[in-house]
Amino acid sequence: MMLRIRSRDGLERVSVDNPHITVAQLKSLIQSQLQIPVHNQTISANQNLLLAKTHEDLLRFTDMSNPDTPISALNLSHGSIVFLSYEGERRVAGPAFSPAGSFGRKMTMDDLIAKQMRVSRQENPHCELVSFDRDCANAFQHYVNETLAFAVKRGGFMYGAVSEVGKVEVNFIYEPPQQGSEDDLLLFRDPDEEKLVEAIAVGLGMRKVGFIFTQTVSQDKKDYTLSNREVLQAAELHAESGLKEWVTAVVKLEVNENAGADVHFEAFQMSDTCIKLFKEGWFETEIGNDDDPKLSKMKKDVVVGVKDTKEVDNDFFLVVVKIFDHQGPLSSTFPIENRNTQVTMKALKNHLERTKNLPFVKRIADFHLLLVLARVLDVAADVPALAECVQTQCAVPEGYQILIESMANTA
Repeated sequence: MMLRIRSRDGLERVSVDNPHITVAQLKSLIQSQLQIPVHNQTISANQNLLLAKTHEDLLRFTDMSNPDTPISALNLSHGSIVFLSYEGERRVAGPAFSPAGSFGRKMTMDDLIAKQMRVSRQENPHCELVSFDRDCANAFQHYVNETLAFAVKRGGFMYGAVSEVGKVEVNFIYEPPQQGSEDDLLLFRDPDEEKLVEAIAVGLGMRKVGFIFTQTVSQDKKDYTLSNREVLQAAELHAESGLKEWVTAVVKLEVNENAGADVHFEAFQMSDTCIKLFKEGWFETEIGNDDDPKLSKMKKDVVVGVKDTKEVDNDFFLVVVKIFDHQGPLSSTFPIENRNTQVTMKALKNHLERTKNLPFVKRIADFHLLLVLARVLDVAADVPALAECVQTQCAVPEGYQILIESMANTA
């Protein structure tokens, strides 16, 4: 996971392989990645640490003073901010400085324009279109419509394939542990579970291709396409992916001509400028309750049109992507992970009984079922082998059939 470290030098990042490391191990990572000696560090989850003036002030921040405390016990997870105060000086990587004016090279108008960060609309996405498997899209929207009633936000990662011409095909949606509210969506990402998901995807010949989330009924009354919080989250996940065809999809209710409500899908890419701004730390990541949700705040001025501003309309960051649908290779009838009801082996037994007239490979051709099996089987050997059977539609070896049926019969 990634933790954000805010010090007097600004916002920096530290990569953490294990979410259960101790405070002492976190300090060692800060030393190795940010070149600040452990003995010089004072860290805290309290932002007031940065206002401390004296050594006595620093001693008041004790929440991370015990070196043996696991960071998970401090509610630190992927994307959390840790505040850092340190003694001494350090060199922070930054732009190279070259003299200008009468003391060096003269600045031309082209040089000045090149130094400005200009924000304009991007006309064309990097992906030609996105096509959703009908069953997986329906399973996602049905839950948020029928069970959650679009009252709280829900999200998931889309998996599928990208063609040579940039067509993105979505064949299953993985829903990580999460907590949604009317305006916010917190993803409690589980690295161990995501390793299982990736192993299944590799066996199926697929990869992570995008992020899908819902907007709530209360958001329907707001005057924006994506809120500033949604732009930040979408930009972070897009930047993390490293995939230029990455798609962000939004599901919401829209009033139809008969005053009823229809479920509506929209798809976007975050613009190249948006991702560049996010990676370079231009976005203000602290959003207040009084901030206008349709505007993203910048830490310094950008140029929009002919105006210098620190507030950018979110629509400038969105590139519309065409939506199609298809019938993919997987079913989506098995109960889905990390929802209100825990998925047990009884669900596996019921599923196998319900599909007993199908060939065995068809009976297990469901990502959410494979994820249940992956929790028990060898992730390095068994999981890719089973997923490959599903991908190629070849017969499942008898040993695996017996094992899976015996697992179901333990319910």
